[in-house]
Amino acid sequence: MTDISVINNQSGGSQATSMRTLGKNDFLQLMITKLQNQDPLKPMEDADFIAQLAQFSSLEQMNNIAEGIAQSNEWDFLQMQSINNTMAAGLIGRDIKATYNGVYVDATNEPSITYTADVFLTDIEFTVRDNAGNVIARLRDENIEPGVNTFKWDGRDNQGNRVPQGYYTIEASATNGSGDSVKPRLSLVGTVETIVYREGAAFLRVNGTEIPLGDVTAVGEKGSFDEEQG
Repeated sequence: MTDISVINNQSGGSQATSMRTLGKNDFLQLMITKLQNQDPLKPMEDADFIAQLAQFSSLEQMNNIAEGIAQSNEWDFLQMQSINNTMAAGLIGRDIKATYNGVYVDATNEPSITYTADVFLTDIEFTVRDNAGNVIARLRDENIEPGVNTFKWDGRDNQGNRVPQGYYTIEASATNGSGDSVKPRLSLVGTVETIVYREGAAFLRVNGTEIPLGDVTAVGEKGSFDEEQG
């Protein structure tokens, strides 16, 4: 609902500014009060009265439009969420390919971070961030062979504490055998084991990793991507 904001200046040693929000009913009440208390010898001009009525009408129309848009957006969101959840359920037992940038951690799981190395890597570091962008863990591994690899995260931060349940983004950086910096791809190939719904969103569990449905790049029958898994 669209509101009108009125600024009131209060005086007393120093001036403070406070903001009060008025809706269309408050606006109408103010106009009626003004009519009731006007000077009989100086009644409101017709033009002024019509202008205020037009302003009130515009305010009401804006309120109605805003409410209509909000309801439409909410309905579209729920409809899309329902479609996505139905699609996700149909992926159980199917093979998928996905590129992703994070994993979901619950109270007990130990997420697997699957990535692809094009060349031999002397070391790799995963930077884990929470929803606020804070770095909560840095994970390292060494001597990585080319191909698809997996790193198991125990779900703990740099201080050894179990992190709160939630979705965490992951960035990977590495060094190849020549000492150059490279960025391995966070990607996985595997069979969808189950679907987990968290806060209305569908997450696919593949090879012990939970990823959002939107991270899937390809879907095939079981065994379709066996070569890429190797």
